[in-house]
Amino acid sequence: MRAYIVRRLIWMVPTIWIVASISFFLIRAAPGGPFDAERKLPPSIEENIMRKYHYDEPLARQYLRYLWGLARLDLGPSLKLQGRSVGEIIRQALPYSLVLGGLALAAAVCAGVLLGSVAAVRHNTALDYATMAVALAGVSVPTFVIGPLLIIVFVFILRLLPVGQWGGPAHLVMPVLTLAAPFTAYVARLTRAGMLDALNQPFVRAARARGLGEAAIVCRHAFKVAVLPVVTYLGPAAAQILTGSVVVEKIFNLPGLGRFFVNSAFNRDHTVAMGVALLYCAMLLLFNLLVDIAYAYLDPRIRYE
Repeated sequence: MRAYIVRRLIWMVPTIWIVASISFFLIRAAPGGPFDAERKLPPSIEENIMRKYHYDEPLARQYLRYLWGLARLDLGPSLKLQGRSVGEIIRQALPYSLVLGGLALAAAVCAGVLLGSVAAVRHNTALDYATMAVALAGVSVPTFVIGPLLIIVFVFILRLLPVGQWGGPAHLVMPVLTLAAPFTAYVARLTRAGMLDALNQPFVRAARARGLGEAAIVCRHAFKVAVLPVVTYLGPAAAQILTGSVVVEKIFNLPGLGRFFVNSAFNRDHTVAMGVALLYCAMLLLFNLLVDIAYAYLDPRIRYE
């Protein structure tokens, strides 16, 4: 297992390099530039700006300069936020997205696994149909609809929660519920399918033949096998949810990473856009590695040679 982990970590380097190269050339090929404005700048000022950020150099030299900075973990300065580097922006905004995403991920896993397990144990009953209907609604209804609905109910009708911004625990309830809703639905559906398959395995029938209760069978024998599809899904889901939801952060006015990513796309802030994209890539690779490690722990039959 240790050698496998080392190999995966080594392979992350060329993967990140490929993503960085594709992002660099795609952004450079897009129409418009970071210094385009409605009002044309004087040629001397525009020339000085281009020289400051090395945009007057050949594209190949700009690419090599970017790779050299990336090797030193230097993502460069923001082209729009004067005096701030991409690393500073990520360090400022990422903790907010991590807290929001971590709470949403924990809520989605706990609620989804519980709902999916109950639906599988009560297969083809009213409880099963109701649970899957709720899960289907969670998948179908987008977050930009769930968020305003929660605001209407909990802020304007019940007057229980603050409307948004970053503050105490009460400020996080609605953003966490909004962000967790679609992930909860996916986890519930995957858990139900995995649990139904696990409950029909020979080792479960053998456990029933020995007289074990249904609760012991589900928790001690079927759960580890049933949760494997969920673990697979959590790799990319964790990277997506932890980097923050653009819509959720916008609705509730949260100072997370998603806001900077959207603004960088609209403002053509190339360095910020590429920095956030590389962060997402690194988190995706890391969480997929953690998924493989969890697989080996949950299922002893799996070994990585």
